[in-house]
Amino acid sequence: MTNTPVKLVLKRLLSSITVMFLLITMIFILLRISPGSFTQKFISPDLNPALAEQVNTSFGLNEPILLQYKNFLTNLIRGDFGVSYSFREPVSTVIFRHLPLTAVIAFLSFLIQIFIGILLASFVLKKSRVKLDKFFSSASIFIFALPSFVVGVFLLMIFSDLTGLFPSSGIKSFDFDQYNFIGKLLDYLHHLVLPVFTISLGGTALFYKYASDNMKEISTKYFITNLRANGVGEKTIILKHIIPNSISPLISAAGVELGILLGGTLITEVIFSLPGMGRLTVNAILQRDYPLVIGCVFISGVLIILSNFLADLIKGKLDKRMIKEMLG
Repeated sequence: MTNTPVKLVLKRLLSSITVMFLLITMIFILLRISPGSFTQKFISPDLNPALAEQVNTSFGLNEPILLQYKNFLTNLIRGDFGVSYSFREPVSTVIFRHLPLTAVIAFLSFLIQIFIGILLASFVLKKSRVKLDKFFSSASIFIFALPSFVVGVFLLMIFSDLTGLFPSSGIKSFDFDQYNFIGKLLDYLHHLVLPVFTISLGGTALFYKYASDNMKEISTKYFITNLRANGVGEKTIILKHIIPNSISPLISAAGVELGILLGGTLITEVIFSLPGMGRLTVNAILQRDYPLVIGCVFISGVLIILSNFLADLIKGKLDKRMIKEMLG
């Protein structure tokens, strides 16, 4: 039993390495076989074609794919993602310059989703009204089905274009340097309101649905009926018995959601012109910056795996029977 957590870590580590290897191999192959070339954005039809060959040679793009793949894996094992074609800097430097903003947005959005989702589900369960439950269930499905770019554009139109309450793009104002520390912090938060709300809306609906269904199922158990029969208050039953017993499926969903958020919210960062991982990935794909694309995918994959692994550890800590199930 004492070795069970170690077995879980080793099993997840082995499966994670396999997944990452397959992921970066697939991305590498797709980038190389896709039509077009990185050099096309530098080459004018009026210039000598020999210049394109020189650019390809300088980046090693005219070598056989297998040799490129071998060099790529060798460098990756050493922790070297290569140099970004667009930034002319090491890929790791470029990524870790953009990652902090995405991490802040991801954690803010994640906390909002979890808190409001569980709070609404508890409120609806406590009221025990069928019409209220149907309304929130239908609304959560509708909101979750809305594409984030539709929500983002709608919010921009209402709160930025029409009312001017929030900025439409960027992470700071033009006169940012004139503010004191508190002013700079408030300026950052002012710029993050619309992006965080855009990202949080769909996730909140998802967590509400998960929490609501689990809470309703737990509330029908015999031990809950016994507690009510013994005069225990509904608020105490929800906080101390229903929520703790219905939290396990939420942890799994939370692990997936947090990993996706940390990997970069592609469309939202593009809509609001935020210099995060999502926008960096989209630009790298459009510019065929192969090392940067693979670096972004690798970091996103690692973050998703880590968040899922953390979720499994929390589930195992709360219920040790889950560890045996995860070990198969």
